[in-house]
Amino acid sequence: MVDPSGARRWIVRVVVKGQRNAKGAPLRTDFGLGGADVVTLNHARERALEYRRMAKQGLNPRFNVAREIPSFEEIAGQVHIDRMPTWKNAKHGAQWINTLRDYAFPKIGRMPIGSIGQPEVLMCLSPIWTEKHETARRLAQRIKIVLDVAKSKGFRSGENPVTAIHEAQVLPKVKAKPKHHSAMRWQDVPAFYADLKTRDAMAAKALMFTCLTGSRTGEVLGMQWGEVDFDARLWTCPAERMKGGVVHRVPLTDEMLAIIEPLRAMQSDYVFEGQKRHKPLSNMAMLMLLRRMQVEGVTVHGFRSTFRDWASEAANAPREVAEMSLAHKVGNDVERAYARSDLLDKRRALMGQWSGFVSEGNKLPEEG
Repeated sequence: MVDPSGARRWIVRVVVKGQRNAKGAPLRTDFGLGGADVVTLNHARERALEYRRMAKQGLNPRFNVAREIPSFEEIAGQVHIDRMPTWKNAKHGAQWINTLRDYAFPKIGRMPIGSIGQPEVLMCLSPIWTEKHETARRLAQRIKIVLDVAKSKGFRSGENPVTAIHEAQVLPKVKAKPKHHSAMRWQDVPAFYADLKTRDAMAAKALMFTCLTGSRTGEVLGMQWGEVDFDARLWTCPAERMKGGVVHRVPLTDEMLAIIEPLRAMQSDYVFEGQKRHKPLSNMAMLMLLRRMQVEGVTVHGFRSTFRDWASEAANAPREVAEMSLAHKVGNDVERAYARSDLLDKRRALMGQWSGFVSEGNKLPEEG
């Protein structure tokens, strides 16, 4: 709008839902958004959108405009704090907010939470949708959560733009490529293990134990003495350190016990102590050991796959026994509800065979 004086200023006209003027007509009101020489077009549009959303909800902007609309970054930060007790560990909590910090905050972090629509969400997702699809997918989920929380607090209205983008298939379909951890052939494990036994480094002992138990890196490195029952020959890994969030019992063989029993003399909190007293070994220690041994194309996690291949091809183990040995879920929810046993005795026998093969190259008896 241009005043008689020639000054230009932004104006928005809104109709407040459910409200009428003295004559009974819909209540229309003009609001000034500031002078054009002071307020940019984008800022004027944001404020106009804010006023229209208030009016659509039946709120007269004249009485509600003073309410401060938080930014996307402010709401995201609060969501992160509120959900801290629910994170599986601190690392997961950091990953959640770091994804938003890296890909959303630079583009929409300072925007009023009520002004974020499909175009703004697409600004964040489109640049990484194909090249970093898994990251983009998680980013979309986290943006959606922040916007849903904002709506529950009364700062937004209408459909979540992330949902609208998904349902409209605005972004191209990306065929996810499965990532497999490189694994050693099970036939090569005895020779590799024999090399490990000649090494005194704590990383070598941890890797030997990891290989024998088929456990994940974090499960082994976080292992504390209170989790080990030497009489029952059992290691119980707590739920908070398990990927599936369920307690996992690992039967301990003679070879496994031979690795950890001498370490009790260190009187550390952790079975596999790192360079700092009462602190676990670094999660990169075993991988770096593999590199020093010049074992190419193999990851620590890959030994789980190696064990699984051996169990199927050499041991002819039942699928459920092999899968439970790796702490994998077996069957659907109904089947798991009835199958309460973790098949410990059968798993103990299988792990004994695996230990014998790995440490001594023992072959399984051929089927008659």
